[in-house]
Amino acid sequence: MDLKKRLIVMNFLQFFIWGSWLLTIGSYWFHTKEWSGAEFGAIFSTMGISSLFMPTIAGIIADRFISTEKLYGLFHIIGAGILFFVPKVNSPNTMFWVLLLNMLFYMPTISLSISLAYTALKNNHFDIVKIYPPIRVWGTVGFIAALWTVNLLGFGTSANQFYLASISSLCLGIYAFTLPNCPPNKTIKAKGFMASLGLNAFKLFKDSKMAMFFIFAMFLGASLQLTNAYGDTYLLDFAKNDLYKDSFVVKYSQIIMSISQISETLFILTIPFFLKRFGIKQVMLFSMLAWVLRFGLFAYGNPNDGLWMIIASCIIYGMAFDFFNISGSLFVETQSDPTIRASVQGLFMMMVNGFGAVIGSLSSGFIIQSYFTNTDKSLDWQGIWTSFAIYSAIITVLFALLFKHKHDSKEIERVTH
Repeated sequence: MDLKKRLIVMNFLQFFIWGSWLLTIGSYWFHTKEWSGAEFGAIFSTMGISSLFMPTIAGIIADRFISTEKLYGLFHIIGAGILFFVPKVNSPNTMFWVLLLNMLFYMPTISLSISLAYTALKNNHFDIVKIYPPIRVWGTVGFIAALWTVNLLGFGTSANQFYLASISSLCLGIYAFTLPNCPPNKTIKAKGFMASLGLNAFKLFKDSKMAMFFIFAMFLGASLQLTNAYGDTYLLDFAKNDLYKDSFVVKYSQIIMSISQISETLFILTIPFFLKRFGIKQVMLFSMLAWVLRFGLFAYGNPNDGLWMIIASCIIYGMAFDFFNISGSLFVETQSDPTIRASVQGLFMMMVNGFGAVIGSLSSGFIIQSYFTNTDKSLDWQGIWTSFAIYSAIITVLFALLFKHKHDSKEIERVTH
């Protein structure tokens, strides 16, 4: 099997694992376990908490001590064991700690998979900007396949979703040891205290441009968290309205949400063109404007005459997510030393899925509870999505004014050498 196909399999399984339970754990929580919603909000914070430090730590370990593919495989094997244990948990408080432990091992594998792919492709003289997006698109295909599998087999409210994720994680963990060897760079002598600890990636914050980029990556990470936490719940809430309770949107909310991932597969393939043609600033602005539309269309959509808005919002999500996450990881690759590749990708993950996710979870929970929860405990979804759209619009304007970067196509091409 050639290198590109091997990396395709890796990406497919990487996100099949996550897609098996991420959007359906709410159904399992409320319908199977019949737990209250008081503790549920904390479940999504486990991704943010673990991303505050684990991707960075894992990146440092991979850069300096252990081959990336071995660390990657080990984390997935451990994650498989934890996921297999999840159905045996009978306390919501215990569930938080078990899922946090799982996320401590899963979240760093996202940045490790990127680092592994970049290293393997560069070692084989591939143009990363051109070759990586079509490979990464199979991760999104894996997420979609998991959503459809869980939905059509009726696993959405059962423990089977976690067993499916566990088996997938074990398979990927074993498969990882067959991937190209990406050893730590032991030929580079540490210079100074930061280098000796493997913390060189943090020196990027000394560059005002990169510091600004990471800060805005954090704010956009909050937008991503809002979609993950509330998207499916929003669609299911239409069941409370007699006009919509029997609609396709309510019955197949997860399939509707998967349109977002299907859209990703298309927009990922456009990244090489947009990144080389327009540069990172313009691409990130496209992403931010897409977030404004994503939330704005949700605010006024409904399962009947407003169905086109819901579908359009899901389609636009592809641009919002890909032009931010994938293009962002490629950009930081162009700005960093290859010897700290895993550390830098871990740092990017920390800002997006760590600080960004925590900020998004905590602030949105407070705002929704304080301003958009009605006396009968129903939610004002139009107000919620409108406020998120305004937030994204403010971030867009600030980024346009404050992020100073002149596009140079040769800078993007540097990642191929």
